[in-house]
Amino acid sequence: MAVVGAVKLEVLMRKAAGLDIDKNKAKEITDIVEKKLYDLLLIGERNASYNGREVIWESDVPLTKGFLESMQKFRKLEEEIAVEDVLNFLATMPPLKYPLEAELEKRLPEIVGTLIYILAHLIKEVSPEGRKPSSEDIEKAGKILDLTM
Repeated sequence: MAVVGAVKLEVLMRKAAGLDIDKNKAKEITDIVEKKLYDLLLIGERNASYNGREVIWESDVPLTKGFLESMQKFRKLEEEIAVEDVLNFLATMPPLKYPLEAELEKRLPEIVGTLIYILAHLIKEVSPEGRKPSSEDIEKAGKILDLTM
């Protein structure tokens, strides 16, 4: 199960950066977002362990200043992602050693939405002239995201 449906993703990409994507591109984008969400939670787990806790708190997840600023911009889009979709996706991944605190669980849709927002803007930077990103544009934006987060 995807962390966000194709139709919702199409709306978010259009609102965030004026991009038009089709269902094939939606899969490529959700793959990147899902990988990055899981990466953030893995680092959160490591940070919780360093802090002597067996629960991952929101403060354990490495959300940078730029990420938090993008989160504010995502909120202004007034689009919501279902927490159930995010939790269903996480249930398909290798289990984390530690559970997520309730507050972090509630924030997961915002984190996912922010990752989509950031990825949309990276795609736009990679290919500023186009409204329909190519697979290559998406791949380049994903590589940038991997290098920076």
